[in-house]
Order: sequence, then structure tokens, then C-alpha cells
Amino acid sequence: MWEYTEKVKELYTNPKNVGKIEDADGVGYVGSVVCGDALTLYIKVKDGIITDAKFETFGCGSAIASSSALTEMIKGKTIEEAERITNSDIVEYLGGLPDQKIHCSVMGSEALINAIADYRGEKPQVEDEPSGEIVCHCMNISDVQIREAIHKKGIVNIDDMMEHLGSGTVCGTCIPKIEDIIEEEKGRCSVQTDRSCNDSMTNLQKMKKIEDVINNVIRPGLKRDGGDIELIDINGDDVSVRLMGACSRCMTASMTLENFVQEELRKSVSKSIVIKHV
Repeated sequence: MWEYTEKVKELYTNPKNVGKIEDADGVGYVGSVVCGDALTLYIKVKDGIITDAKFETFGCGSAIASSSALTEMIKGKTIEEAERITNSDIVEYLGGLPDQKIHCSVMGSEALINAIADYRGEKPQVEDEPSGEIVCHCMNISDVQIREAIHKKGIVNIDDMMEHLGSGTVCGTCIPKIEDIIEEEKGRCSVQTDRSCNDSMTNLQKMKKIEDVINNVIRPGLKRDGGDIELIDINGDDVSVRLMGACSRCMTASMTLENFVQEELRKSVSKSIVIKHV
């Protein structure tokens, strides 16, 4: 269960500035009802100062609180002052938001940008559609972006992917698909390295690669089940490890070592690797 600040609870249960300004000078819309969050922001401007702001939001409590906070923050400010407000400012005003709800503050800052652009008679900037198949419709993330994150950033688990791209952080329905892509790409040669996959690495390069795979692939997988792993020694292709936590007491520990730990290292580093438990 997520922990919310008192400010978030206050603005969710008693939101301020809810509604529509019929003769608004600027209107900004962002989001998608299909994804569960959508925001329309209305602003009234006189002599370059925002005199009133209202919002209509379809979404969770964090989206309502973020939208309410935004309207309070921009009233009385000049257009130039308002457009410098970022999603981080909204989060700070609320006293913080859970990581999984940061997108609600981003939605507010984007709606503000669009409302100001509308006031100025400009078309809001439209980002280029990402190439490839859209996997996360809530955050408009494609499979190409996910694969690039794996190969260029070395991201090989769902938690880091959610933090890096924001994919899977809204409705969560795309998480199984993202995990499938991660599993598919982890076996490819270029994951976490610019070299072609081969067994011609120096000993130092091989040791570094083994450490990376254990820390970024194997350890997160074990931790999800209450376990952990410690790298003890590397001697050529012999890799000595120690299972910890729930894994150390598990009756299927030998299967975990052979079918998960050893398999991941053979797939990502060298087919000759042999795991030894100490």
C-alpha cells in the first residue's frame, strides 16, 4: 500500500478549483481516459497574470491532488513564472508522492505547458511518435525504446525499467510484455557491452561481466522471492557463489543454481561457466 502525505490526502478528499472556466483564456489537455488518467486545465489571464485556474481530472487520488496543487500554485503568478513550474515543484508542494505516482505530477506540468501555449495562440509541441510497437500505452513507450534501454543502459529487470522509462507504472497491464522483451534481449550479445558476444574476453573483462550479470539480473530475481546471492570467487570459468536469505534454506537451491544462476551466466557471459556453491 502506498504512503501518502497529509497534503495529498487533503487535496484528494477536498480538492480546490475543480470545474471548468467557460471563457478560459487558455486550455490544456493531457492524458488518456483509456489509461486511467486525464486532465484538462483552464486558466484565466489578465495583464499577463493568471487570475484563476480550474481543472477537470479523471484519475486516481494522486492525479486529483496534483491537479489541485497545480491550480493553487499558478494563481497570482505571471505567465512567465508559471511556465517555470516543473513536476518536481508539484511533488515538493505535496510533500512527496510515491514513485509509482510521479507520472501524475508530470501530467500536471504538461497540461500547464499546453494551456499556456493555447493562451499564446500556439500549438502545443507534439513529440514524435516512438518507432516500433507501443507496449506501454499509458506512457507511450514502444518496444524499441525498451530494447534500447536494455542494450544502451544495461537495464535488465522490470523495476529498473519502470524507474528509467516509467513504463508499467500506471495501469501495469504492460508489465508481462516488458518482462518478455527483457528476457528476449538478455540473451543477445550486446546487453551491457559494446563488443560482439564471444569467449575472447580478457579475464578482467569476464570477471566484470560476471559481476554485472549477478548484480543486475540474478540478484533482483532472487530478491523478489526473499533470497539473495553473494559472489565469492572467480577462477577461470569456475564461479563460486553463496546463496543467502530464503534461498539458503530452500530445498530446491541446487536447481536454482543450475537452472537460473548458471544458465544466466552462460547465456550472457560464457557457455563454459560452471557454478559452484560454497
